[in-house]
Amino acid sequence: MLVKDALKITEGFTRTSKMPGLSYSLPAWECKTGSKLRKIKGSVCASCYALKGNYTRYPAIKRAQYRRLEAMKHPAWVDAMIAVIKRQKWFRWHDAGDVQDLQHLNNIFKICKATPDTRHWLPTREAWIKDHLASKPDNLVIRFSPPMMGQRNDTWPNSSMVVESGATCPAPSQGGKCGDCRQCWDGDVKVVSYGKH
Repeated sequence: MLVKDALKITEGFTRTSKMPGLSYSLPAWECKTGSKLRKIKGSVCASCYALKGNYTRYPAIKRAQYRRLEAMKHPAWVDAMIAVIKRQKWFRWHDAGDVQDLQHLNNIFKICKATPDTRHWLPTREAWIKDHLASKPDNLVIRFSPPMMGQRNDTWPNSSMVVESGATCPAPSQGGKCGDCRQCWDGDVKVVSYGKH
């Protein structure tokens, strides 16, 4: 499949200035767990970065996210994603939004298996995914993100957390960029902590 045709099917990708490669952004308004957590004071989702700033300042971004959400129903979506992602060294799933259901997760697994030279990182608050980690491809790191500020979870092979101070993510001291850090994609890194943003 040609990349130009793949981009029409997938409705495009996001390239955040922070990260080393492409990402696939979905509407955070449609997060299954996050939409419930947004109503809980002290939860990370209560101050979700994907529901403010440029994500809401520019209506075209939100419209594109909803087009991507709909695009996942296209019968050639998996092949189209593979056509673009196989050219990437690093890929982040969902700089906004989250896994929608088991079919979505299984499609992500198929895409990762078909792009073995790409390192994939999937942050999620969907705890049910833990039941499917045995099927996870080796080139995919799934980081469970606990719901509350400062909360840590060591029951998953990899996780992340949001903290008020003492973050291990170096981006804030590097002009808001990953630079040469790849700890989010590194399965040997148990927990990555991010400053509140």
